[in-house]
Amino acid sequence: MTSLAFRKLALSLPLATESSHMDHPDFRVRGKIFATLTADGQWGVVKLTATQQAEFLTQYPKAFTAAAGAWGTRGFTRVCLKLGNAPQVKASLQMAWKNIVPKSLLTELGLTK
Repeated sequence: MTSLAFRKLALSLPLATESSHMDHPDFRVRGKIFATLTADGQWGVVKLTATQQAEFLTQYPKAFTAAAGAWGTRGFTRVCLKLGNAPQVKASLQMAWKNIVPKSLLTELGLTK
């Protein structure tokens, strides 16, 4: 997985846009961040629930790790791009996207939360 592939997967989600904060790219829906890339492009970060994070850490321990400190305890999960594969990363991005999307938008898009 490359940073370009991560970017394409993130931007393929409905209404996802790319922005930037703290000198690195982030991916948002209606202003809410669901994923970021590190400035060096080696890692992605997805905003999961604690339960979702635990599942990824258990199933894919080489590719996924909790972010450091309080961020990690809130579900922020780092993805080592060189060790993650497209199906794993896509699944994590879809979950992160769905976690931040307003319920009204999910209904509008015909999806459920």
